[in-house]
Amino acid sequence: MREIQSLARGLQIINLMSGIEGPINVTDIAAKLDVDKSTASRLLGTLESYGYVQRAKESRAYTMGKRLHSISWQLTNRFALRELARPYLIKLAQATGECAHIGVYSEGKALVTDDIQPETSQLRVVSQTGRTLYLHNTALGKGLMAFADLPLPDDLPRITPGTITDHNQLIEELRITRQRGYALDDEENEYGVRCLAAPVYNAIGLAIATIGISGPTVRVHDETIDRLVNEVMYAAFALSQELGYEPETA
Repeated sequence: MREIQSLARGLQIINLMSGIEGPINVTDIAAKLDVDKSTASRLLGTLESYGYVQRAKESRAYTMGKRLHSISWQLTNRFALRELARPYLIKLAQATGECAHIGVYSEGKALVTDDIQPETSQLRVVSQTGRTLYLHNTALGKGLMAFADLPLPDDLPRITPGTITDHNQLIEELRITRQRGYALDDEENEYGVRCLAAPVYNAIGLAIATIGISGPTVRVHDETIDRLVNEVMYAAFALSQELGYEPETA
């Protein structure tokens, strides 16, 4: 019976981490589970040894581990994310008039798994399916880092003058991204191009992809961004529901 209780508590920790933003410390976990700190520490130690949680850099707090991210990618592939996402990409491209795309984490970068070009726009941004993008200077990548709690890249190469190359600045950018619910690339990867992206969640509440748009700055600007953000976030939420995601209700 004790082993079953330990398993249940371990699963509670995983569920807890999937429903919060950023790291959580042992004291808070113990309080949430109504156990003492030593019990929480032992549970976390076991989960860490199997890769389900990991210690956050420069702190004693914990985040979801790489093993959980790996499982989430596998679950997503099983349900054919690309095929499920395509109707939502088509609608997003039609609603915004911009290139719509979806990306997943792959070997330290964001992999564009599909993209749809709008039929009406003459001035287009190319986003090729199969292309890999840096995480730190793209909306798809920053969205993955912010909402999937991915580790920060060691190197932050400068691609344009707007590229974030300082880790502390990137940490702040990701905090803002989580707070507002979407990621922004403001000419950080390509001159004259702005991109928006929002997280896609699976049935167990893990962010397993980002969906977004790319467009020229003459169309993606202060006067249009609110409408475009709403379209992107609606597409992300609708696709998440298709994958079985149910947001927590207050």
